[in-house]
Amino acid sequence: MTRTATFVRDQMLAPMEPPLTEKGAVKWVRENLFSGWFNSILTILGLFAIYWLVASAWPWLRNSVWTADNLAECRAVIQATWGEGATGACWAVIRERWTQFIYGFYPNHLYWRPNLAMVLMFVALAPVLFTQIPRKALWFAAVYPGLGYWLLWGGTLWFPVVALAGFAVGYAAYRALAPVNVIVAAVGAVLAPVLWWLFLAGPITGILADIVPLSLETVRSDRFGGFVLSVIIGITAISLSLPLGIALALGRQSDMFLVKSLSVVFIEFIRGVPLITLLFTASLLLNYFLPPGSNFDIILRVVIMVTLFASAYIAEVIRGGLAALPKGQYEAADALGLNYWQAQRLIILPQALKISIPGIVSSFIGLFKDTTLVVFVGLLDPLKGITDAVRASTDWKGIYWEPYIFVGTLFFIFCFGMSRYSMYLERKLKTDHR
Repeated sequence: MTRTATFVRDQMLAPMEPPLTEKGAVKWVRENLFSGWFNSILTILGLFAIYWLVASAWPWLRNSVWTADNLAECRAVIQATWGEGATGACWAVIRERWTQFIYGFYPNHLYWRPNLAMVLMFVALAPVLFTQIPRKALWFAAVYPGLGYWLLWGGTLWFPVVALAGFAVGYAAYRALAPVNVIVAAVGAVLAPVLWWLFLAGPITGILADIVPLSLETVRSDRFGGFVLSVIIGITAISLSLPLGIALALGRQSDMFLVKSLSVVFIEFIRGVPLITLLFTASLLLNYFLPPGSNFDIILRVVIMVTLFASAYIAEVIRGGLAALPKGQYEAADALGLNYWQAQRLIILPQALKISIPGIVSSFIGLFKDTTLVVFVGLLDPLKGITDAVRASTDWKGIYWEPYIFVGTLFFIFCFGMSRYSMYLERKLKTDHR
């Protein structure tokens, strides 16, 4: 049966403004803070907590003193300005000792070297982190470790050059042995640089240094400290632990019994031991396994142990990414006739690494914060080592919160930057497969 409409509008209504509760900040507040009774209670409790924190800290922050030569002068200024019994922050300690928090006890007249090394580090990282940078810039990233070492520690330029040449020797050995057998070539690529570093690097460095003496003033490792030390250990360990973690993850999934067993033992052992134990091993026990009279740099020992520790966790994160891939991806690689390494490089690892990005970055952030543990092996980290050194002076004895707040803020900036880059990378690679 046909129905007839009693009214049909023949003119469009004029556009109208949405209701006040459906636009702007009011809509955001209603939907995000007061969307229900439970959300409203949480919002009120949260606002009360924020108010309590701000109200408690505001007088201390308002009475801040930025210029003073010692803590006693700071307190005198606060008492004179705000009255008897007033308290306030004494940021003058940061203004006077900020160089120690950044450089440790690095010689003052050589501050240009860590500054230049940090600037060049960002230049070297740029093509690695951002694909928009021309790929030719990766060559600078490849040589930067040697250049950064020379700038920071000084000595002859030929030492890092000859050390980096060891990788070229390994690559040459691989290319020479590849036609024979891939496994033999891989073993040769590992053994050749080790033999180069053990037996040839020293004499060749000495000869080159005599012919062309290019050197900088040497700085001992015990002069390093502060954020320079944390950045050196953190960035180096992050750079080295990722490829090592990938190798361990592939090794743990390998069908070769020996490779799989060694990978499992390494990962489980490292994960079962606290990092502080490995640092004590690097500081105290490692010298017992070295030839008598050898001087193995303490920072290098710490970097090795931190790298091994982080690589075990990275390996498990990447193994999770490998396990998340559908079996069809492996079968597709086989159907295309790819060998193992081609399948891993072209199909499996790109997808597994995309899935693993949040876990990898979380491990890196934890690793960077764990660099403060080096204080237990005598190195001056910025959180406790430098802070205790500053508080040990008669001028600043009794200062407490200000150094920790300053160091914590800088750590937050570093870690928040890594977190934001992770989010950028996730958006770029669309890891959620939407």
